[in-house]
Amino acid sequence: MAEEHPAPAELGKRKESVKDAAPRSYFRPRTWTKRNRNMLIVIGALLVLVAAVLMWRYFSSYESTDDAQVDVHLYPVSARISGYVIRVNVDDNQWVQKGTVLVEIDPKDYEVAVAQAKANLANAEATAQSLNITVPITSVSTSSQLTSTASDIENSTAGVAAAEKQLVAAHAQLEQAEATNVKAQDDVVRYKLLVDKKEVADQVYDQAVATGKASAAAVAAAQANESAAQQGVQQARSRLVQAQASHESAQTGPQQVSSTRARARAAIADVDQKRALLDQALLNLDYTKIIAPVDGEVNKTVVVGMNVQPGQQLLTVVPLDEVWVTANFKETQLKRMQAGQKAKIKVDSTGRTFQGRVDSIAGATGPLFSLLPPQNATGNYVKIVQRIPVKIVLDAGENKDRSLRPGMNVVPKVFLR
Repeated sequence: MAEEHPAPAELGKRKESVKDAAPRSYFRPRTWTKRNRNMLIVIGALLVLVAAVLMWRYFSSYESTDDAQVDVHLYPVSARISGYVIRVNVDDNQWVQKGTVLVEIDPKDYEVAVAQAKANLANAEATAQSLNITVPITSVSTSSQLTSTASDIENSTAGVAAAEKQLVAAHAQLEQAEATNVKAQDDVVRYKLLVDKKEVADQVYDQAVATGKASAAAVAAAQANESAAQQGVQQARSRLVQAQASHESAQTGPQQVSSTRARARAAIADVDQKRALLDQALLNLDYTKIIAPVDGEVNKTVVVGMNVQPGQQLLTVVPLDEVWVTANFKETQLKRMQAGQKAKIKVDSTGRTFQGRVDSIAGATGPLFSLLPPQNATGNYVKIVQRIPVKIVLDAGENKDRSLRPGMNVVPKVFLR
């Protein structure tokens, strides 16, 4: 069967229809692709803008620095007395509790010093007690002496007066005896003339002679009595002088009491001094045992057999539970930083991140704390951005395993919002 072919007229119509339809079918897909591309560009630009804003907000929400280290207060442990080390109870890097005996110094010399101080204190206390007893006794004794010597003066004064009266009486008796003796001697002479003339009897003369002898003896006795009375007056006056001297001595009794009280106070002060020396000796004995001031790890430089001196450092205790971070931020980073802001600390050695907060900002830049702080008042000044130490403390429980060690490098990130 012969194949049918279209007529030329129909073929021409098909070609024309194809020519008319071809442009419409090609132009429509191109227009749709351009719109999508423009929309994608706009959406991409918006996404980039949003991402840029988010990144700007994120990076401006914190400040960070790699100039930061872990810090802690090191506790040096030194000897307070001199002596011979007999025992070291810890090793290097050993964890110790506060109050643990780390080093022991030979205590024998200090035990002897304590015994001697106790003996000196006992002696001083006995002396003070004796003087305290003497004070009231001296007070009563001087008071009674003063009263007694005053009475002795009165008695001696009365004795002098009585002795002087006796002297006056003896002198009067002497004068009377002398007058009687003169008369008796005159009678003897007169009766002698009369006897020679036989005008009186011999018996009368003999009686006159006996009377003369008796009157002479009476004069001698009166003279003796007068001498005795004079001696009595002298003795009475001597007793008065002695009583007055005793009274003057007794009048110094208050000063003697004051002196005794002063000695008693000095003895009490000596007791206090001896007690202080005993306390010092006991302290020195306690210092033979060197204890840990805080909890921490020990680094030691002491060994058994060393002779240590006061102030010589023997160990160092590192309290790992009290570490913090010192971050040296640039001064341009501190604009919005303040105490209390949260922080994250990344440790270089382990990569671990710890939580913390800003505790405080140093009062000066780091160089000002150096031995030779810089002086910028020169002609060669170059402005350098300074760094200020910021103290960052860890939150409670962050360092339970004590993995942070002083001197470690860390990277802190302080969130400003």
